[in-house]
Amino acid sequence: MGANGKDVKGADEDIPVEFGGPWGMSAIMVFSHVIPYYLWMCVRFSAGALIVPSYDTLVLLKEHASPTLAAFQIYIGFLLHQAVLAVTMPGMRIEGLPVPSEGNKKLTYVCNGISSWYVTLLTAAVLHYTGVFPLSIVIERFGEILTVTIITSNVTSVLAYVSAIWLGKAHRMTGNALMDFFMGAWLNPRIGTFDLKFWGETRVAWITLFLLTASCAVKQYEQLGYMSGGMWFISTAQWLYSNAVMKGEECIPSTWDIFYEKWGWMLIYWNFAGVPFVYCMPSFYMYQQGPIEIPRFLLIGLFIALFGAYYIWDTSQSQRTRFRLQQVGAYKPRFTFPQLPWGTLKDPKYLTTETGSKLLISGWWKYARKIHYTADIIMASSWALCCGFGSFVPYFYPIFFFGMIVHRYQRDQERCKAKYGKDWDKYEKIVPYVFIPGII
Repeated sequence: MGANGKDVKGADEDIPVEFGGPWGMSAIMVFSHVIPYYLWMCVRFSAGALIVPSYDTLVLLKEHASPTLAAFQIYIGFLLHQAVLAVTMPGMRIEGLPVPSEGNKKLTYVCNGISSWYVTLLTAAVLHYTGVFPLSIVIERFGEILTVTIITSNVTSVLAYVSAIWLGKAHRMTGNALMDFFMGAWLNPRIGTFDLKFWGETRVAWITLFLLTASCAVKQYEQLGYMSGGMWFISTAQWLYSNAVMKGEECIPSTWDIFYEKWGWMLIYWNFAGVPFVYCMPSFYMYQQGPIEIPRFLLIGLFIALFGAYYIWDTSQSQRTRFRLQQVGAYKPRFTFPQLPWGTLKDPKYLTTETGSKLLISGWWKYARKIHYTADIIMASSWALCCGFGSFVPYFYPIFFFGMIVHRYQRDQERCKAKYGKDWDKYEKIVPYVFIPGII
């Protein structure tokens, strides 16, 4: 049963209706297109103050965010570069979880994100310092590139949906075209060994985000001759996050997004456009507003909070994923930077369920069931706090992210209760706290 208490009957299987069904999904798609433009315009044309849309807003939008050939060349060139790296760079091969729709076949994923990441950074640096493509161009053409990205994500969503039906790859279909387009039709879209969903989840979303922030940092340096403390902080924070996604790429095939979620509009749009262009608003705000001076004690406190939360987030996810891989004999040590202590558990304790699944109850996971979400929220909040309190715009991301995390927790809770039954009740007694040990 879905979050709204309804299932779709008579489809491929009884499928939970989520996000409010067709009406809710329609609203999400409209809102998702509006919000990056709105946040950008608040910062670009209103010094971070919230604006009331008017005819003048549309004029500014047309003038500064119309798609251009240059913007298409920049973005499509970036995507092609990432695709080439994904199929050519060396990397370890990891088997994912058994996929029921594929006869419990385990798909193989090439985890070359870390090498692709560093080649991308090197390429961007060379292009910038040689003057072939200064990074500041990205932020100067922000509106144009945003529109091109949105167009690309929507076209890709349509192609993914149509090709899945045409090739007979549609899976878990509801029979409602809008819902199936939103959630997706194809579970594992691949061109040979090139997994499109895996690629979009890692390379497109997070590398785009960091390059947007790097462009803001470069532009600020060009204008001021230095980078502010806040810009150093946000650049460090987003480098850490993007680097973590790449260095821990072997953890991603076992995640819910890859194992269960289909490659539909929801994942495609947010990986291509939503995540990078909404999550970069703190850095864009700092560049646009000029140097935001943060007291040294506050900046030090933010760095301490960031590194502490990052440590918990990184090691907790490493513990859980490596535990899962160890149970199926697929764990392979990987020595990417940084490898943090306590990322792998020795003799981990777990609860064996009647379904045969094993629920980890040691390491960070004996303290709270979603402790990695707590660390994630702390990091997201720090991204906004480094901007001060002069605008709501930088705080949209942590507020939005908190809502998304709560919704994801509710989905996880519902799914696990249905899957594990009494074993889940037992697990909740062993690990009673969800987010903060001893509190909630």
